[in-house]
Amino acid sequence: MLSDPASAELAPAVAPRRRRSWWPAAVWLVMAAGAGTAYYRDPGIVERAVALIRPQPLQAKAAAARVVPVTAIAARQADLDLYLNGLGAVVADNTVTIRSRVEGQLLKVAFREGQTVEAGDLLAEIDPRPYEVQLTQAEGALARGEAALRTAERDLERYQSLADRKQVTEQQIDAQRTMVQQCEAAIKIDQGVIDNVRLQLDYCRITAPISGRIGLRLVDPGNIVRANDPAGLAVIAQFHPIAVLFTIPQDEIVRVQRALAASGKLTVDAYNRDFKTKLASGTLLAIDNQVDSSTGTVKIKAVFPNEDNTLFPNQFVNARLLVETIRGATVIPAAAVQHGPQSTFVYVVQPDSTVELRPVITGASQGDQVAIVSGLVPDELVVTTGIDKLNNKAKVAVRGVPAKTSGQGAG
Repeated sequence: MLSDPASAELAPAVAPRRRRSWWPAAVWLVMAAGAGTAYYRDPGIVERAVALIRPQPLQAKAAAARVVPVTAIAARQADLDLYLNGLGAVVADNTVTIRSRVEGQLLKVAFREGQTVEAGDLLAEIDPRPYEVQLTQAEGALARGEAALRTAERDLERYQSLADRKQVTEQQIDAQRTMVQQCEAAIKIDQGVIDNVRLQLDYCRITAPISGRIGLRLVDPGNIVRANDPAGLAVIAQFHPIAVLFTIPQDEIVRVQRALAASGKLTVDAYNRDFKTKLASGTLLAIDNQVDSSTGTVKIKAVFPNEDNTLFPNQFVNARLLVETIRGATVIPAAAVQHGPQSTFVYVVQPDSTVELRPVITGASQGDQVAIVSGLVPDELVVTTGIDKLNNKAKVAVRGVPAKTSGQGAG
């Protein structure tokens, strides 16, 4: 049978397409065989596969997305204390370095290190024997001067009695009168030497000039101490009362002065470095008379009774000056306050477990607490966490609050 030339020409072009057409069928056969094997091992695999590719209801997805887990806290009515904080240092009202005023051997140390002493208590003794010898010499010189004075006075009396008989001249009488005066001056000098030596003897007994706590001993008995040695024997610091010096910004000076004029005194609390432990409470004593131009701050001095000795000189503390107290303020955490382009707002939880975007006007703040001037009343629940996922009327689930009470207090 003769073939058609046109068909013969088309045959090469058609044949390759027929060879390629069996590949999709082969792939589907392999996939069907695999599916059949998987179905044999797990009959539910087909249903799960179909469920994965089946379109989910849009309403179910939207409902799931609308419920946002959040944390909410009720606004409360409370007194909000406003503080000024400053880093300060504890300073003793009086600090004295105990030094010897005379030179000699240290015979005795009469105090215990760290002891509380009273003014006038004996602290140390210097060897007094060299000064006792000097006192004896000075007393002898005084006795000699007194004897010379008596002799000069008797001679003056004789000269004056002979003056009436013209047996002595006026010049001799004047000379004798001068001699008496010289003897009197010599006696005063000798008496001054005696007083000075006695004073040195008093200085051999070193006593406490103020009441306070004495520090560590700096010189041991047996050593020779020098007068006014810079190192000294010990240091006494007054602990009751004690002061704290700290700084505040210069812009707050007027505010502090007005508060001080209104109340008469301001409370200052001293805390440790991390502001977790309150050490003592005191009152504002004085404001410095000039601003530090390099830092733009002014020094403040507060005084503390320090009855329990919790404050030590040169100790670093954080001082908190109570400037003002806002009575009956509506207070919420600062984390609940959001700032938008138009206003400041909070999310308030409603009884139907939705949130309302509520514009508010904020007042003063202290730490993580903010006073609300208007827009919120006490006991309303405001959202503090999960805010970034919220919008007005969003559905929420308040953590830690049952669903039926999650909106209690909302207005």
